[in-house]
Amino acid sequence: MSLFSNHARARLKPNASLPVSNWQGSASHTLGSKYRRAAIPPWLINTASLIIMGLLVLLSLSIGVADFSWSGILQSIISHSANSDSSLLLVSRIPRTVAIILTGIAMAVAGMIIQVVLKNRFVEPSMVGATQSAALGLLVVSLLFPASALIVKMSVATIAAVFGMMLFMLLIHRIPPTDFLMVPLIGIVFGGIIEAVTTFIAYQTESLQMLSVWQFGDFSGVLAGRYELLWLTGALCVLAYIIADKLTIVGLGDSIALNLGISKRQVTWIGVGMVAMMSAVVVVTVGMIPFIGLVVPNIVSRLMGDKLRRSLPAVALLGASAVLLCDIIGRSIRYPFEVPVATVFGVVGTVLFLWLLLRAPAEQ
Repeated sequence: MSLFSNHARARLKPNASLPVSNWQGSASHTLGSKYRRAAIPPWLINTASLIIMGLLVLLSLSIGVADFSWSGILQSIISHSANSDSSLLLVSRIPRTVAIILTGIAMAVAGMIIQVVLKNRFVEPSMVGATQSAALGLLVVSLLFPASALIVKMSVATIAAVFGMMLFMLLIHRIPPTDFLMVPLIGIVFGGIIEAVTTFIAYQTESLQMLSVWQFGDFSGVLAGRYELLWLTGALCVLAYIIADKLTIVGLGDSIALNLGISKRQVTWIGVGMVAMMSAVVVVTVGMIPFIGLVVPNIVSRLMGDKLRRSLPAVALLGASAVLLCDIIGRSIRYPFEVPVATVFGVVGTVLFLWLLLRAPAEQ
């Protein structure tokens, strides 16, 4: 069912008097213009992403310190009895791979949402204080109520992430909408301040080791029973796809949202809440993983254009594949030791982020 009525569609005509949002980072969106068309057909990108992700999943299931063979899995299936290979697959390898996929999808979709809400292509959850605030809230509740349930810790981390994002939005309120590069720079400084406060509290309370678990995304401790909370992010991603059209309208500008009867405040709050909850769940489960929400949406936007409903599946698939690839690299580069995924993706993400910043002025 279409989001717009015929009367609303009639309003989408060229009108130079209405302001135009430029969250896409270019002047390609005018009111009467079409969405930037996909450079490659969406079905081809999604099919290729599925194939690549399938190959990475098989590779991820095969790599590890413990001895594992697919022939043992086949023997277990034929004999209808469990052995060491099947137990390892069910207890460790499959939960870890599923956790990686869910984390990649969640952070990539969260990055796309926050870019739409803030109308800026150069931000992501770790640049608006969401993940840092979630870690601060998680540390505080762990110190004050160490025996609290996991759902309580996640709730406190989510509330802290919402407050952190609200404070960041107040800081950038006076920045001109055309000054794209100042927003991520302020976000980096803002996140650094929150992280410094968190580290100071952890140092004073001798909790640095506990804090390091949340600050560096790592999947080495993921086992069956320790990752199921990430399924909540999958449900939030489905919700993001359902309201994708409304998010797109909000990203096009306040006047357009008002003309089409969309409540900008309501959609913005829903988007902020979803990003905060995704960030909190990921931090609680596996720790911070930066730059996924920045790099993946920008790559997909350049390939598929700016229509959110069309690009969200590709964003999810590419996010999952990117985290899978970085985890495989982290497990292989110093085998049998592991390099955290956050470290590997941090290096790659920093290079790509600088490339995006340097390329942005030329596109304007």
